Amino acid sequence: MTGNATTRTQAAPDPVASDLIGSGVEGGLRDQAAAWWQRVRSGDMGALPAVGGLIVLGILFSLLSDFFLTERNFANLLNQAATLVVLGMALVFVLLLGEIDLSAGVTGGVGMALFVVLYTVWGLPWPLALLIGFGFGFLTGALIGFFVARIGIPSFVVTLGLFLGFQGLALTIIGAGGLYRIEVPELIALQRANLPTWAGWLLLGVILAISAGTAFWDRARRRRAGVPNRTISLLFIKLAVIAIIGGTVVYVLNQDRGQSVVEVSGVPLVVPIVLTILWIGTFVLDRTKFGRYIYAIGGNAEAARRAGIKVRWIKWWAFVICSSLAVASALLSVSRVGSVDATVGRDIVLSGVAAAVVGGVSLFGGKGRLMHAAIGALVIATITNGLGLLNLPAGINLLVTGGVLILAATVDALSRLRSGGVRT
Repeated sequence: MTGNATTRTQAAPDPVASDLIGSGVEGGLRDQAAAWWQRVRSGDMGALPAVGGLIVLGILFSLLSDFFLTERNFANLLNQAATLVVLGMALVFVLLLGEIDLSAGVTGGVGMALFVVLYTVWGLPWPLALLIGFGFGFLTGALIGFFVARIGIPSFVVTLGLFLGFQGLALTIIGAGGLYRIEVPELIALQRANLPTWAGWLLLGVILAISAGTAFWDRARRRRAGVPNRTISLLFIKLAVIAIIGGTVVYVLNQDRGQSVVEVSGVPLVVPIVLTILWIGTFVLDRTKFGRYIYAIGGNAEAARRAGIKVRWIKWWAFVICSSLAVASALLSVSRVGSVDATVGRDIVLSGVAAAVVGGVSLFGGKGRLMHAAIGALVIATITNGLGLLNLPAGINLLVTGGVLILAATVDALSRLRSGGVRT
């Protein structure tokens, strides 16, 4: 028996062993790092470019603007990014299928138009009016799913038609030049209220507890199924990173950022809302059959169909989830602005697609996670925020965002070429 059969050289880890480690087989921390680096070299970089870009942008804008790293701007950045983060996560559900929804933004806008008119003009209780707005998102997703999955019309064509048509619908509901203020304190608070300082630390503790509990639950399930687990050191490192980054964020946001005698401090209320949506969506995609079927269809729809997966129903529900979350994104948008007009959601959908792609979600389907879209949205929001602090023209913001999107799409295409066109 040769030495190669029993040991791995330090210079070049055994590819087979690395693949096994990536699949969850026990291995040391060094082996795990080697396997990760091998995946990166093969083109599977995930959100690594987006994280690197976020760090570079943070350093660049902190050097160019004295206001960028202040507590007030950091809280403002999180509020700005919330709408785009939720919309980006919504689009992930259809992008993983290799589809697209160009109408997501205006779907949310029409949902908010229905809500504000039903509440302000017709006098419906605001919870019922809001439920009808979300119901419109649900029905829109069902309509798109019907045309795409049942009729076979490309999602680009269907959603482009709705993108144009829903702009007219919003004008019809609200009226040309019409604008309604949001008079519901509970909804205004979504983007303008802050948690008490103690609640920020409690939130961090809850996040750590849920992360640890979910991880140990996963390990127990794999052990019962006879599937080896990765080294537990990775779990402790992950929890340590969350504690350090989360603790820093909470500490900074708990500082007084008011400019008057009234103290303004604490984690913005929208942060736990977005994190809850992120956790639920991640749980669905990573730990349910529905999520696994989405990845399978995005990787190879025909193979998934032959394996017995109900492709039509999965696509139908993916569009329903996307449109419903788009209404939630629009709700956060109007909460921040404080009013609803006929233009809500008209210009944000392409930024949502850009956020997902910049974060590492593949336009070709089958690859990406909700966290990737969230990171990509933070990159886009940081560009908008930083350039705004520098008082640069709005055209520069569009140019930079477009360039970043093209760069991210290029990285995605090149990674597929390096991996031989195989999506995992």
